[in-house]
Amino acid sequence: MESPWLERRQLSMTKRQHDHRSPFQRDRARILHSAAFRRLQSKTQVMGSGQNDFYRTRLTHSLEAAQIGSGITSQLRCKYPDECNNLLPEDDTLIESICLAHDIGHPPFGHGGEVALNYMMRNHGGFEGNGQTLRIVARLEPFSKDCGMNLTRRSLLGLLKYPQTIDNLQSQESQPDPTSFRQLKASQWHPPKGIYSDDLDILAWILKPLSEVDRQLFQQISQQDNRHHKTKFKSFDCSIMELADDIAYGIHDLEDAIVTGVVNQTDFDNQVIEKLIELDNEWLTLYCKDLSSKLFSEHFYLQKEAIGGLVNYLITEVILVDLNESESLNFAEPLLQFNAKLPEIAANVLQIFKDFVFEFVIKQTGIQRIEYKGQQIVMELFEAFESDPLRLLPKSTATKWQDAINNNLNAHRIIADYVAGMTDDYATRLYQTLFIPMTQNNLKDNNN
Repeated sequence: MESPWLERRQLSMTKRQHDHRSPFQRDRARILHSAAFRRLQSKTQVMGSGQNDFYRTRLTHSLEAAQIGSGITSQLRCKYPDECNNLLPEDDTLIESICLAHDIGHPPFGHGGEVALNYMMRNHGGFEGNGQTLRIVARLEPFSKDCGMNLTRRSLLGLLKYPQTIDNLQSQESQPDPTSFRQLKASQWHPPKGIYSDDLDILAWILKPLSEVDRQLFQQISQQDNRHHKTKFKSFDCSIMELADDIAYGIHDLEDAIVTGVVNQTDFDNQVIEKLIELDNEWLTLYCKDLSSKLFSEHFYLQKEAIGGLVNYLITEVILVDLNESESLNFAEPLLQFNAKLPEIAANVLQIFKDFVFEFVIKQTGIQRIEYKGQQIVMELFEAFESDPLRLLPKSTATKWQDAINNNLNAHRIIADYVAGMTDDYATRLYQTLFIPMTQNNLKDNNN
């Protein structure tokens, strides 16, 4: 492994006596012990956080993604021993670290919170969950003075899902501001997927070992008509993390919806089983014979058996792709040259499950109402802090805001950082404190 990928932005971190851990083991420890990681336990995954103690949260989703990520690396080592000997570290802590941290920047209330913050930051650089993840691990978490968790360069490269700034990816089609927060349509304010211009120094440091040719190719943009543009490429480690994330979302999150009765067997048969059979794959056709009955069985062990079989199928189908050969590229850096991917049929299987979760779970009216409510909470909190930051922000955050003002930096980013770091529960309680009048019963409760 090339030494530049093991470097950290801050070199003078305290050295611990008799610490024999690898660099990636230290990265994983910093992620696990961070406040941002702990807060994932009270942030919405698909179902609303706190609605039911069975539902997955961002925390349990991240743990499942890490387990799937390590399963993928085991498969790749077995299938491609020569290539993976150079591409992968000896253990799975690198991939586990990236998977554990991949959602750390998501704000309260899921995509409703993300839309709300992007709207409030529309004139100040925007907001996007993946960009916030990079900002937290590389700048905000207090493991170092200015470099966040001070992770290795390779871990940061693995977390860099979209290596371009939001400004460069923004659609040229502008949306008029709504007449009030309640009139804001989420579909019109989804952010482009990228990092903030405020964090260009972090991006430059991550990509520093790359040649100019590799850097320009890696940051290429796919133009989209009347939509936000997209980046084209991800690193090898990031491709594994993204597969693990998608499998956890498409398969494991489906389990929540089935067990809690959000989806029914008829819709599953029509929208999933029939489409899987149409793929005309011998294993899938056989597996589909009793898949539906197992998933909707009253016996939980049968559900677990069916879910486990699907996850195992997807993990074991993952292949290693040389982008230089498959797409006629010329990456010199192996971490960019190779990606983990699913072959066509397996990719279609995963997409069928993801589409089903999106259409029959995420778009369900009850869940959309909760997301809308969270959207309103986030916008109103942001507006309040923006109106009088020194009065309403916590002292430490207010100091950061004033420092940004004094140094001609983006002070609104400080407010976005504070709101994005809240859990669903904390944001709700703070909203009630600021905006809900105290009744006599409230006063009695507070005095007890």
